[in-house]
Amino acid sequence: MNILPGNMRFGTGQPVKRLEDQRLLTGLGHYLDDKPADGALWLFVLRSPHAHARIGAIDTEAAREMQGVEAVFTGADLVADDVGTLPTLPIFKRPDGSPMALPARRLLAHETVRFVGEPVVAVVATSLDAARAAAEAIAVDYEELPAVTDPTAAIQPGAPTVCDAAPDNIVAAMSYGDAAAVDAAFAGAAHVVSLDIASQRLIPSAMEPRSTIAELDKSGRLTLHVQSQTPTSTRDTLADAILKRTKDSIVVRVGDLGGGFGMKTGLYPEDGLVAYAAVKLNRKIRWRGERTDDFVGGTHGRDLTSTASFALDPKGRVLAYRVTSLGGTGAYLAGAGVIIPLVLGPFVQTGVYDLPLVHFDIKAVMTHTAPVGAYRGAGRPEAVYIVERLMDAAARQLGIDPRAIRKTNYIKPAQLPYTNAVGQVYDSGAFAHMLDRAVKLADWDGFAARKKAAKKKGLLYGRGLTSYIEWTGGRAHTEKVSLHATAEGRIVLHSGTQAMGQGLETTYSQMLAASLGIGMDKIDVVQGNTDLAQGFGSVGSRSLFVGGTAVAVSTVDMVAKAREKAANILEASVDDIEYADGYLTIAGTDRRISLFEIAAKEKGARLSVDSTGEVDGPSWPNGTHICEVEIDPETGITKVVRYTTVDDVGTAVNPMLVSGQIHGGVAQGIGQALYEGVSYDSDGQLLTASYQDYCVPRADDIPAIEVTLDGSAPCKTNPLGAKGCGESGAIGGPPCIVHGVLDALAPLGITALNTPLTPEKVWRAIKDAEAAQK
Repeated sequence: MNILPGNMRFGTGQPVKRLEDQRLLTGLGHYLDDKPADGALWLFVLRSPHAHARIGAIDTEAAREMQGVEAVFTGADLVADDVGTLPTLPIFKRPDGSPMALPARRLLAHETVRFVGEPVVAVVATSLDAARAAAEAIAVDYEELPAVTDPTAAIQPGAPTVCDAAPDNIVAAMSYGDAAAVDAAFAGAAHVVSLDIASQRLIPSAMEPRSTIAELDKSGRLTLHVQSQTPTSTRDTLADAILKRTKDSIVVRVGDLGGGFGMKTGLYPEDGLVAYAAVKLNRKIRWRGERTDDFVGGTHGRDLTSTASFALDPKGRVLAYRVTSLGGTGAYLAGAGVIIPLVLGPFVQTGVYDLPLVHFDIKAVMTHTAPVGAYRGAGRPEAVYIVERLMDAAARQLGIDPRAIRKTNYIKPAQLPYTNAVGQVYDSGAFAHMLDRAVKLADWDGFAARKKAAKKKGLLYGRGLTSYIEWTGGRAHTEKVSLHATAEGRIVLHSGTQAMGQGLETTYSQMLAASLGIGMDKIDVVQGNTDLAQGFGSVGSRSLFVGGTAVAVSTVDMVAKAREKAANILEASVDDIEYADGYLTIAGTDRRISLFEIAAKEKGARLSVDSTGEVDGPSWPNGTHICEVEIDPETGITKVVRYTTVDDVGTAVNPMLVSGQIHGGVAQGIGQALYEGVSYDSDGQLLTASYQDYCVPRADDIPAIEVTLDGSAPCKTNPLGAKGCGESGAIGGPPCIVHGVLDALAPLGITALNTPLTPEKVWRAIKDAEAAQK
């Protein structure tokens, strides 16, 4: 971990308004589709209509003859041109110890298609309409094969297989803990609580659908304009795996990004196709995805089905914890698709509780569906949902206050740093304190009166409580930046992280302004250009606590270098040079020189430093969410009417931006709890392929969210004391809301429902319960 000078200021705690918003909200943003056509050819992707089929003949003759068509590419063409496949990390084993099994993912399907929406043919034409029309003229001979879309069904004997190397459809498996010791604890437990729990598959809904442009310059160097949270790895994948050319022959550029949420963390087939076509034809090529392209061809999130149990003593202390899970991967592995259920979820599956005796058994299972990848939280929402649902169910079964059972099992302050059951170390936290603050701020004691008032209106009323924790950092604990002072009087930062709505331009500018004493209006933050900065990118809520550490280090390095330069120019000792507000002064005199005057004397008229930020490990944001919901028993409609959070994000550089991140996460949590859910039919057709069938929460579905940030336990693994915050709301939100709904339904004897808790599902549960009571 970098050690920063104690006298350096980094602008923490200041609610500075977002610098980006003036540009983004007045039509001056630089989104990919804003780029002019400039004679570019358009690429259109013909997708598979079948979930599983062998590809026979592909008749492209009619399409090639159509007006405006420049090229038609099939999977066989790409194989002939030695175009590579999208890489995976084959680091896991199957249950029998054999290597991880999966099909190779090509840019265009070759010989076999494995999900509805898989790219099969690419058409390049002078206009999008011409490319689309030509695609409609292509005839593909498919031999349809049986398909399976449910992970539970996929592992049954005789189920259709996704690839021959895994006849049981199990990609890989992991096990944690001591099964025998857990079995013994369960055998002697006073109470056992068990639940079947599902975190349904979700479709990320970034505001901006994916799109890509690729072009060659006169030297043959390729520029890929793409939507990516990880520009450097996108470049490396394209260079090393797909086109098989040197990294320095490609530059990846990312402009303003209309949302990412994890789904834009890697190279998609369409991105590779555009790049391939640009090289093949030596023309500028562009592809614009429509919303349906993201629904059927983008990565999905979640898809974890679990059976989970607690063994408890008479007072509610958890003695042992057992979870068996199936994580759906879809037909191919997308980025962290296997790591999410096998590793990232278990990291936090014990939550904020002292649960040393566990047995977790997880299998990653292929189905004939779109690939599953990262989506806000990536494994942590599913895992926290399991432990929190069990904790609430145990409280109800044992007749214990949900606050009390949590306090009984919380990790105590004296236990920190705490190593959980899978070896992860929580460096800091004050879990009972967070609960106490949330209870007070949520007016816990006023709930009974609000419930009584709702009953008079014919409504059911419930309260939900959740304590959550998150692992952040993406296992990438370093980040590089370059910082420049220019002769024109500006500070320019180049960073390998990537903004996608978090407000990084504001936060980084805030830090630079405070530490260098330079006005924020003189600072430029540049991201999304692999020629200027290379880094891990923005995933796993790492941008501020890792990327921000690099920014802080760069200011220290800049001042140190400027002091040396000033000492030489002013003919003084470095020890006598003081820096303040952009000036370097000989102590005790009025002799000084500005940082920008020094820059003017440098080669290129700029003073530059390259800096690396390093943290000691992940950060562990955590907190408590409390909500209240009302349900109309005649319609099953659930409305979240109160929502209170107390969130430990360590030291908040910009509390306003942090609160906004938590608001957004809670909104997505409400979507998961009440509205959103992917549905495939038995043939593998996606039934929720548009917003007509896939419901996301609207503004009037979101209550006023009262966010309180608690900085009493700053992070100890980075010099800023910050903890990642971008996914917190999406982790605490779903169990909190589900607990509220189940609390409202408890008088009817309803104790378990799986999400999404749609009006129909809730209404049917109410009617079934009423019928059972007659």
